[in-house]
Amino acid sequence: MTHIAAGTTAEYYFEERCFIAELLNSEVSPSLSLARARVAPGVTTVLHALRGTEVYYLLAGRGEVEVGGERATVGPGDVVHIPPDTPQRITNTGREDLIFLAICSPRFLTEDYRVVGAAPEP
Repeated sequence: MTHIAAGTTAEYYFEERCFIAELLNSEVSPSLSLARARVAPGVTTVLHALRGTEVYYLLAGRGEVEVGGERATVGPGDVVHIPPDTPQRITNTGREDLIFLAICSPRFLTEDYRVVGAAPEP
């Protein structure tokens, strides 16, 4: 069993233009990882793709997600499925932080992350 106590995972800034707290990302569970992402108001993450599947579960805030050129307005309780190698980004359109869980399968590894096109200026 792996148990990670609440509040013990540090948040860090990721090049994608969001803050990440990796809740589960370990060799113990190679088939998936779980992270909490936080996007500040007015910020759009970098257009990127992952080698594996990713699922967003929205916890707080409002935004617009773009997956493979399709766009949707998202908010708390919404789920977004992102197929492998599909360009994606999310914009915080609200006044509070946009917070969501990101579930990756297989687990997230930085070498499986790639920027699509030119990265925007911060």
